[in-house]
Amino acid sequence: MKPEKPFSLNRYMGRVSSRVNAALDKLLPPETAEPTTIHKAMRYSIFAGGKRIRPVLCLASCEAVGGKDGAAMPLACAVECIHTYSLIHDDLPCMDDDDFRRGKPTNHKVFGEGIAVLAGDALLTEAFALVAKADPPKRYPVRVLVKELAFAAGSLRLIAGQVQDLEGENKNLSLKQVKRTHLNKTSALITASIRLGAMAGNATPAQLRRLTRYGQDLGLAFQVIDDILDATSTKEVMGKSVRADQRNQKSTFPIVLGLDKSRQFAADLIADAQTQLKSFGKSAEPLRAIADFFLTRQH
Repeated sequence: MKPEKPFSLNRYMGRVSSRVNAALDKLLPPETAEPTTIHKAMRYSIFAGGKRIRPVLCLASCEAVGGKDGAAMPLACAVECIHTYSLIHDDLPCMDDDDFRRGKPTNHKVFGEGIAVLAGDALLTEAFALVAKADPPKRYPVRVLVKELAFAAGSLRLIAGQVQDLEGENKNLSLKQVKRTHLNKTSALITASIRLGAMAGNATPAQLRRLTRYGQDLGLAFQVIDDILDATSTKEVMGKSVRADQRNQKSTFPIVLGLDKSRQFAADLIADAQTQLKSFGKSAEPLRAIADFFLTRQH
């Protein structure tokens, strides 16, 4: 009997992200659709070379509960549209004022601020059209999926975190305040990606609870590592401006905890995330590998 190959996250990510890219290309309006400027701007950012972490998590979560990813793919594309819209707006001069994203000029640098705002708006709207294309199991009808994504992207989670991030500039925030901001700004959409995939796979309530906790841990750890990399890495490695938090005088995990304690905090979060997956079988191997990757990523 031929020995089984060890799981390779790189191969898995490459395979799944290629499928996500193909689906996005098919599901989003083409560049030739009028008005062409807005569709070029939308596609410029959606195909700017991201790792597709959120859609991969969505599909991996569906797989972990034994589901087929046909119903999950529109949801995976929807969360990527939400994520990309948030980045376009986050990079605007009125927000974080960044000139580069994923190694390329940001949307407003290429298309102007007005079109960048509208491209973000269009991707946000398109996300809900994609959810409507999903074919979920009876336990989780489309209205439940819409509610899930709207809550994660709305004024109580993602937008709440962006507001808290802006209002936290030039202030010395506590660890509790920094955690609250990023449970909203970063962790909420990562958690929703995982929950939506699990729902598409007809997860049991117990499975959904464990995967929700996994997502919250993972999302917060992602932000802790992002803060560390912003303070220690380079523009060439990151593909975007670094020291942005320092420039904008934001309270980050390294500022509040220091680098060493921040690294330990991230490690503790990932350890708890792995604990949530203990009751899942081999089908959750991608989720386990992604958690380890989050802790060791360099960009």
